[in-house]
Amino acid sequence: MMQQPIPAHGGELVNRMAPADDLAGLTQEASSLPRIDINSRVHSDLDLLGVGAFSPLTGFMNQADYASVVADMRLANGLAWSLPITLSTNREQAATLTAGARVALVRDGEPVAILEVEETFPYDKQREAELVYGTKEEAHPGVAALYAQDEILVAGAVTVLRRKPSEFDEFNLAPAQTRAIINEKGWRTVVGFQTRNPVHRAHEYIQKCALELVDGLLLHPLVGDTKSDDIPADVRMRCYQVLLENYYPLDRTVLGVLPAAMRYAGPREAIFHSLVRKNYGCTHFIVGRDHAGVGNYYGTYDAQKIFEHFAPGELGITPMMFEHTFWCNTCEGMASTKTCPHPADQRIALSGTKVRQMLTDGEMPPIEFSRPEVAQVLIDAYRSQDSVATQSR
Repeated sequence: MMQQPIPAHGGELVNRMAPADDLAGLTQEASSLPRIDINSRVHSDLDLLGVGAFSPLTGFMNQADYASVVADMRLANGLAWSLPITLSTNREQAATLTAGARVALVRDGEPVAILEVEETFPYDKQREAELVYGTKEEAHPGVAALYAQDEILVAGAVTVLRRKPSEFDEFNLAPAQTRAIINEKGWRTVVGFQTRNPVHRAHEYIQKCALELVDGLLLHPLVGDTKSDDIPADVRMRCYQVLLENYYPLDRTVLGVLPAAMRYAGPREAIFHSLVRKNYGCTHFIVGRDHAGVGNYYGTYDAQKIFEHFAPGELGITPMMFEHTFWCNTCEGMASTKTCPHPADQRIALSGTKVRQMLTDGEMPPIEFSRPEVAQVLIDAYRSQDSVATQSR
């Protein structure tokens, strides 16, 4: 066996899944414990805590870690970490929780984990919003989710009884499974690519530029909770599959999924996404323009500049920075602002609104923007959506 190419963040891949031999007993125990009901977003965090995607975290953050992460993007021990991973509850329930108590975390009436309470503490939502998301505006989807939380945070290690159900079981590989595949393929360097959108020609271009420099590509779309107007995950997955089948070397690519909720935290989420992909075995991570952005809350390249906050090598994964890319008619190929000298009217750059309108009309976007196989998947999905909407009227 070859040595793994990169250690997990913090040095060791965490496993907080209940051992198979203990599962029946823990499930029975959970049925009689006090309960905290959790929503889909927290359930996603819990799932990723269980399989070690959030290594070195073993549970929901205590006050020292929370305060340090919000203020300085580091855990209390100084290790880089950019987003708070927390569990909230109301004041009445928090008053009943004492250190050492065991609590069942429940989703849709079923216990999915047991938490051993370390402490409970109040927190300032507006301060977290300003420092983590860069805004206090509730129009920001991440801030809205934060404001919807309860008033007290509950810290403690978790034991996860079962993974969150996924419609993408074939691709929902845990970090240990992904690392095993990387090991089997003999890859020493692996670049991860985060997306919540179908891959268009600009994405393909930067992925293949990166693939020229490393052994393999982990195409790792986020399939947890996203905004209501984002393209559904099942449609996106069909796009990725047809793209990889037709345009990528299959021996140098792996398609997996990250079942995380999207926070739209821009620069901070770029750091978070890179550290999570490090836990999946990536040595490099692609950071493009406006990574994890939403609206006009972040500057175009803020998600790249934030990496300067950390010393070279400190994160343990190498960011690969790319400029805005496009098709240039004069260059007759894909290019970026670094490589193309031609004016904007020679560049194919369609707005999301324009593309959606073309798809709704059954019109194929130009091949310079999207591969036809991908566009066809999207057209079929839009037609199906329109058909369902028409029938429901």
